[in-house]
Amino acid sequence: MENKRIVSGMRPTGKLHLGHFHGVLSNWLKLQQEFECFFFAADWHSLTTEYANTEGIRDSIREMVLDWLAFGIDPEKSTIFVQSQVPQHAELNLILSMITPVSWLERNPTYKEMQENLTAKDLSTFGFLGYPVLMASDIIVYKAARVPVGQDQIPHLEITREIARRFNYLYGEVFPEPAALLTETPKVLGLDGRKMSKSYGNAIFLSDNAEETRKKVMSMVTDVQRPLRTDPGEPDRCVAFTLHSLYVAEEKRAEIVASCRGAQIGCVDCKKILAQSVVDTLSPFRAKREELAATPSLVEDVLAEGAHKATEEAGQTMKDVRAALKV
Repeated sequence: MENKRIVSGMRPTGKLHLGHFHGVLSNWLKLQQEFECFFFAADWHSLTTEYANTEGIRDSIREMVLDWLAFGIDPEKSTIFVQSQVPQHAELNLILSMITPVSWLERNPTYKEMQENLTAKDLSTFGFLGYPVLMASDIIVYKAARVPVGQDQIPHLEITREIARRFNYLYGEVFPEPAALLTETPKVLGLDGRKMSKSYGNAIFLSDNAEETRKKVMSMVTDVQRPLRTDPGEPDRCVAFTLHSLYVAEEKRAEIVASCRGAQIGCVDCKKILAQSVVDTLSPFRAKREELAATPSLVEDVLAEGAHKATEEAGQTMKDVRAALKV
Protein backbone atom coordinates (compact mmCIF):
# COMPACT_ATOMS: atom_id res chain seq x y z
CA MET A 1 0.00 0.00 0.00
CA GLU A 2 1.30 3.44 -0.89
CA ASN A 3 2.57 5.47 2.04
CA LYS A 4 0.44 8.62 2.03
CA ARG A 5 1.57 9.97 5.40
CA ILE A 6 2.45 13.65 5.75
CA VAL A 7 3.95 15.55 8.68
CA SER A 8 3.93 19.32 9.08
CA GLY A 9 4.37 21.62 12.05
CA MET A 10 4.05 25.25 13.03
CA ARG A 11 5.93 27.12 15.74
CA PRO A 12 3.63 28.72 18.36
CA THR A 13 5.27 32.13 18.28
CA GLY A 14 2.10 34.22 18.63
CA LYS A 15 -1.10 35.07 16.82
CA LEU A 16 -1.59 33.73 13.31
CA HIS A 17 -1.95 36.24 10.49
CA LEU A 18 -3.01 36.29 6.84
CA GLY A 19 0.37 34.87 5.79
CA HIS A 20 -0.35 31.70 7.79
CA PHE A 21 -3.93 31.67 6.52
CA HIS A 22 -2.90 31.54 2.86
CA GLY A 23 0.57 30.04 3.12
CA VAL A 24 -0.06 27.09 5.44
CA LEU A 25 -3.64 26.50 6.57
CA SER A 26 -5.21 26.59 3.12
CA ASN A 27 -2.73 23.93 2.02
CA TRP A 28 -3.31 21.78 5.10
CA LEU A 29 -7.03 21.91 4.43
CA LYS A 30 -6.49 20.36 1.00
CA LEU A 31 -3.94 17.81 2.18
CA GLN A 32 -6.17 16.34 4.89
CA GLN A 33 -8.66 15.33 2.19
CA GLU A 34 -6.11 13.10 0.47
CA PHE A 35 -3.33 12.20 2.92
CA GLU A 36 -2.89 10.81 6.41
CA CYS A 37 -1.78 14.02 8.10
CA PHE A 38 0.08 14.69 11.33
CA PHE A 39 -0.03 18.40 12.21
CA PHE A 40 1.80 19.55 15.32
CA ALA A 41 2.56 22.62 17.39
CA ALA A 42 6.36 22.77 17.39
CA ASP A 43 6.91 24.09 20.91
CA TRP A 44 10.41 22.61 21.26
CA HIS A 45 11.39 24.39 18.06
CA SER A 46 10.22 27.63 19.65
CA LEU A 47 12.87 27.14 22.32
CA THR A 48 15.66 27.35 19.71
CA THR A 49 15.12 31.11 19.55
CA GLU A 50 12.77 31.88 22.47
CA TYR A 51 14.52 29.92 25.23
CA ALA A 52 14.75 33.07 27.39
CA ASN A 53 11.09 33.98 26.93
CA THR A 54 8.90 30.92 27.39
CA GLU A 55 5.92 32.24 29.34
CA GLY A 56 3.78 32.84 26.26
CA ILE A 57 4.31 29.52 24.48
CA ARG A 58 1.49 27.61 26.20
CA ASP A 59 -1.12 30.28 25.49
CA SER A 60 0.15 30.62 21.92
CA ILE A 61 -0.38 26.89 21.37
CA ARG A 62 -4.01 27.12 22.43
CA GLU A 63 -4.72 30.17 20.30
CA MET A 64 -2.94 28.69 17.30
CA VAL A 65 -4.75 25.34 17.47
CA LEU A 66 -8.05 27.19 17.90
CA ASP A 67 -7.28 28.96 14.62
CA TRP A 68 -6.55 25.61 12.97
CA LEU A 69 -9.85 24.13 14.09
CA ALA A 70 -11.84 27.22 13.11
CA PHE A 71 -10.27 27.13 9.67
CA GLY A 72 -11.36 23.54 9.16
CA ILE A 73 -8.42 21.37 10.18
CA ASP A 74 -10.42 18.37 11.32
CA PRO A 75 -9.22 16.13 14.20
CA GLU A 76 -11.35 13.35 12.70
CA LYS A 77 -9.21 13.46 9.57
CA SER A 78 -5.85 14.70 10.90
CA THR A 79 -3.79 13.97 14.00
CA ILE A 80 -3.29 17.28 15.84
CA PHE A 81 -0.83 17.36 18.74
CA VAL A 82 1.91 19.22 20.59
CA GLN A 83 5.49 18.18 19.84
CA SER A 84 6.62 18.07 23.47
CA GLN A 85 3.75 15.74 24.43
CA VAL A 86 5.26 13.00 22.27
CA PRO A 87 8.61 12.17 23.96
CA GLN A 88 9.77 9.99 21.06
CA HIS A 89 10.58 13.20 19.14
CA ALA A 90 13.25 14.00 21.73
CA GLU A 91 14.47 10.42 21.98
CA LEU A 92 15.03 10.10 18.24
CA ASN A 93 16.57 13.57 18.14
CA LEU A 94 19.20 12.40 20.64
CA ILE A 95 20.01 9.29 18.62
CA LEU A 96 20.21 11.14 15.31
CA SER A 97 22.45 13.81 16.83
CA MET A 98 25.05 11.10 17.41
CA ILE A 99 25.37 10.38 13.68
CA THR A 100 24.87 13.83 12.13
CA PRO A 101 28.09 15.59 11.05
CA VAL A 102 28.42 19.16 12.33
CA SER A 103 29.35 20.28 8.81
CA TRP A 104 25.85 19.35 7.59
CA LEU A 105 24.34 21.67 10.19
CA GLU A 106 26.72 24.54 9.55
CA ARG A 107 25.84 24.61 5.86
CA ASN A 108 22.14 24.95 6.64
CA PRO A 109 21.15 28.03 4.57
CA THR A 110 19.15 29.67 7.36
CA TYR A 111 21.70 29.13 10.15
CA LYS A 112 23.89 32.17 9.49
CA GLU A 113 21.01 34.14 8.00
CA MET A 114 18.99 33.97 11.22
CA GLN A 115 22.04 34.76 13.34
CA GLU A 116 22.58 37.90 11.26
CA ASN A 117 18.94 38.96 11.34
CA LEU A 118 18.20 38.19 15.00
CA THR A 119 21.17 40.02 16.48
CA ALA A 120 19.26 40.84 19.68
CA LYS A 121 19.28 37.15 20.63
CA ASP A 122 22.16 34.87 21.45
CA LEU A 123 21.73 32.03 18.95
CA SER A 124 25.15 30.49 19.49
CA THR A 125 23.57 27.48 21.19
CA PHE A 126 23.73 23.75 20.62
CA GLY A 127 19.95 23.63 20.18
CA PHE A 128 19.88 26.30 17.48
CA LEU A 129 22.71 24.70 15.53
CA GLY A 130 21.06 21.30 15.83
CA TYR A 131 17.45 22.23 15.09
CA PRO A 132 17.58 20.49 11.66
CA VAL A 133 18.18 17.23 13.54
CA LEU A 134 15.09 17.81 15.63
CA MET A 135 13.20 18.64 12.43
CA ALA A 136 14.37 15.35 10.94
CA SER A 137 13.17 13.53 14.04
CA ASP A 138 9.76 15.19 13.79
CA ILE A 139 9.35 13.85 10.27
CA ILE A 140 10.88 10.42 10.22
CA VAL A 141 9.59 9.32 13.63
CA TYR A 142 6.27 8.90 11.75
CA LYS A 143 7.97 7.41 8.68
CA ALA A 144 6.38 10.15 6.59
CA ALA A 145 6.60 9.70 2.85
CA ARG A 146 6.24 13.37 1.92
CA VAL A 147 6.57 16.78 3.52
CA PRO A 148 4.73 19.85 2.22
CA VAL A 149 7.34 22.55 1.57
CA GLY A 150 7.89 25.63 -0.54
CA GLN A 151 10.76 25.81 -3.02
CA ASP A 152 12.91 27.72 -0.51
CA GLN A 153 12.55 24.95 2.09
CA ILE A 154 13.91 22.13 -0.06
CA PRO A 155 17.48 22.48 1.34
CA HIS A 156 16.08 21.97 4.84
CA LEU A 157 14.28 18.80 3.82
CA GLU A 158 17.42 17.54 2.10
CA ILE A 159 19.18 17.50 5.49
CA THR A 160 16.38 15.28 6.79
CA ARG A 161 16.81 12.96 3.82
CA GLU A 162 20.57 12.79 4.37
CA ILE A 163 20.14 11.98 8.05
CA ALA A 164 17.62 9.21 7.26
CA ARG A 165 19.94 7.87 4.57
CA ARG A 166 22.90 7.82 6.96
CA PHE A 167 20.92 5.99 9.65
CA ASN A 168 19.78 3.39 7.13
CA TYR A 169 23.35 2.95 5.86
CA LEU A 170 24.74 2.42 9.37
CA TYR A 171 22.01 0.25 10.89
CA GLY A 172 19.75 -1.07 8.15
CA GLU A 173 16.61 0.18 6.45
CA VAL A 174 14.25 1.73 8.97
CA PHE A 175 13.20 5.07 7.54
CA PRO A 176 11.82 6.05 4.16
CA GLU A 177 13.48 9.15 2.74
CA PRO A 178 10.70 11.73 2.77
CA ALA A 179 10.14 13.49 -0.53
CA ALA A 180 9.18 17.11 -0.98
CA LEU A 181 5.55 17.80 -1.75
CA LEU A 182 5.98 21.18 -3.40
CA THR A 183 3.25 23.64 -2.54
CA GLU A 184 2.32 26.97 -4.03
CA THR A 185 2.65 29.54 -1.28
CA PRO A 186 1.43 33.03 -2.16
CA LYS A 187 3.67 35.80 -0.92
CA VAL A 188 1.57 37.83 1.47
CA LEU A 189 2.93 41.33 2.06
CA GLY A 190 2.38 43.19 5.28
CA LEU A 191 1.14 46.72 5.83
CA ASP A 192 4.55 48.21 5.00
CA GLY A 193 5.43 46.11 1.95
CA ARG A 194 7.70 43.65 3.70
CA LYS A 195 6.74 40.02 4.20
CA MET A 196 3.88 39.85 6.69
CA SER A 197 5.32 39.02 10.11
CA LYS A 198 4.44 39.58 13.74
CA SER A 199 8.03 40.62 14.43
CA TYR A 200 7.78 43.41 11.83
CA GLY A 201 4.57 44.77 13.35
CA ASN A 202 2.93 44.74 9.91
CA ALA A 203 0.46 41.87 10.23
CA ILE A 204 -3.29 41.52 9.96
CA PHE A 205 -4.12 38.82 12.48
CA LEU A 206 -6.83 36.23 12.05
CA SER A 207 -8.09 37.11 15.52
CA ASP A 208 -8.45 40.83 14.72
CA ASN A 209 -12.04 42.03 14.72
CA ALA A 210 -13.66 43.73 11.73
CA GLU A 211 -12.82 47.24 12.89
CA GLU A 212 -9.18 46.37 13.59
CA THR A 213 -8.92 44.76 10.15
CA ARG A 214 -10.36 47.80 8.39
CA LYS A 215 -8.05 50.14 10.26
CA LYS A 216 -5.00 48.10 9.31
CA VAL A 217 -5.97 47.79 5.64
CA MET A 218 -6.57 51.55 5.45
CA SER A 219 -3.02 52.11 6.77
CA MET A 220 -1.38 50.02 4.03
CA VAL A 221 1.20 51.54 1.72
CA THR A 222 -0.13 52.33 -1.75
CA ASP A 223 1.52 53.67 -4.93
CA VAL A 224 4.17 56.05 -3.55
CA GLN A 225 4.56 57.56 -7.03
CA ARG A 226 0.96 58.79 -6.97
CA PRO A 227 1.05 61.84 -4.68
CA LEU A 228 -2.29 63.30 -5.80
CA ARG A 229 -5.76 61.76 -6.18
CA THR A 230 -5.91 63.16 -9.74
CA ASP A 231 -2.64 61.45 -10.75
CA PRO A 232 -2.85 58.11 -12.62
CA GLY A 233 -1.88 55.19 -10.41
CA GLU A 234 -0.16 51.88 -11.06
CA PRO A 235 -1.49 48.83 -9.14
CA ASP A 236 1.76 46.95 -9.78
CA ARG A 237 3.51 49.48 -7.51
CA CYS A 238 0.84 49.32 -4.80
CA VAL A 239 1.42 47.17 -1.71
CA ALA A 240 -2.27 47.18 -0.82
CA PHE A 241 -3.18 45.86 -4.25
CA THR A 242 -1.20 42.65 -3.61
CA LEU A 243 -4.04 41.57 -1.31
CA HIS A 244 -6.67 42.20 -3.97
CA SER A 245 -5.65 39.03 -5.81
CA LEU A 246 -6.50 37.05 -2.66
CA TYR A 247 -9.70 38.80 -1.60
CA VAL A 248 -11.30 40.64 -4.52
CA ALA A 249 -13.06 38.90 -7.41
CA GLU A 250 -11.21 38.96 -10.73
CA GLU A 251 -13.88 41.01 -12.53
CA LYS A 252 -13.85 43.64 -9.79
CA ARG A 253 -10.03 43.71 -9.79
CA ALA A 254 -9.98 44.42 -13.53
CA GLU A 255 -12.37 47.29 -12.96
CA ILE A 256 -10.17 48.68 -10.16
CA VAL A 257 -7.02 48.44 -12.27
CA ALA A 258 -8.59 50.42 -15.10
CA SER A 259 -10.00 53.02 -12.72
CA CYS A 260 -6.70 53.39 -10.87
CA ARG A 261 -4.67 53.85 -14.03
CA GLY A 262 -7.23 56.33 -15.30
CA ALA A 263 -7.27 58.28 -12.00
CA GLN A 264 -10.98 57.51 -11.64
CA ILE A 265 -10.60 55.96 -8.19
CA GLY A 266 -8.41 57.07 -5.31
CA CYS A 267 -6.31 54.95 -2.98
CA VAL A 268 -8.66 55.52 -0.04
CA ASP A 269 -11.71 54.21 -1.94
CA CYS A 270 -9.67 51.32 -3.33
CA LYS A 271 -8.60 50.28 0.17
CA LYS A 272 -12.15 50.53 1.44
CA ILE A 273 -13.17 47.93 -1.14
CA LEU A 274 -10.27 45.71 -0.08
CA ALA A 275 -11.00 46.10 3.63
CA GLN A 276 -14.62 45.05 3.18
CA SER A 277 -13.57 42.04 1.08
CA VAL A 278 -11.09 40.90 3.75
CA VAL A 279 -13.68 41.32 6.51
CA ASP A 280 -16.32 39.42 4.51
CA THR A 281 -13.91 36.57 3.70
CA LEU A 282 -12.77 36.15 7.30
CA SER A 283 -16.21 36.59 8.86
CA PRO A 284 -17.22 32.86 8.77
CA PHE A 285 -13.83 31.86 10.18
CA ARG A 286 -14.07 34.37 13.00
CA ALA A 287 -17.63 33.33 13.85
CA LYS A 288 -16.54 29.69 13.98
CA ARG A 289 -13.55 30.58 16.13
CA GLU A 290 -15.77 32.39 18.62
CA GLU A 291 -18.11 29.39 18.74
CA LEU A 292 -15.27 26.94 19.38
CA ALA A 293 -13.67 29.18 22.01
CA ALA A 294 -16.89 28.95 24.04
CA THR A 295 -15.91 25.35 24.93
CA PRO A 296 -12.84 25.81 27.18
CA SER A 297 -11.71 22.18 27.10
CA LEU A 298 -12.02 21.71 23.33
CA VAL A 299 -8.41 22.41 22.38
CA GLU A 300 -7.03 20.40 25.28
CA ASP A 301 -9.23 17.42 24.39
CA VAL A 302 -8.17 17.54 20.72
CA LEU A 303 -4.50 17.74 21.67
CA ALA A 304 -4.75 14.93 24.21
CA GLU A 305 -6.36 12.61 21.66
CA GLY A 306 -3.80 13.62 19.04
CA ALA A 307 -0.88 13.06 21.41
CA HIS A 308 -2.20 9.59 22.22
CA LYS A 309 -2.34 8.58 18.56
CA ALA A 310 0.98 10.22 17.71
CA THR A 311 2.69 8.53 20.65
CA GLU A 312 1.46 5.12 19.53
CA GLU A 313 2.80 5.65 16.01
CA ALA A 314 6.10 7.14 17.17
CA GLY A 315 6.50 4.42 19.78
CA GLN A 316 6.32 1.72 17.11
CA THR A 317 9.00 3.52 15.11
CA MET A 318 11.28 3.68 18.15
CA LYS A 319 10.91 -0.09 18.61
CA ASP A 320 12.25 -0.47 15.06
CA VAL A 321 15.05 2.01 15.81
CA ARG A 322 16.17 0.15 18.96
CA ALA A 323 16.07 -3.16 17.12
CA ALA A 324 18.26 -1.70 14.38
CA LEU A 325 20.69 -0.20 16.93
CA LYS A 326 20.71 -3.45 18.93
CA VAL A 327 20.49 -1.49 22.18
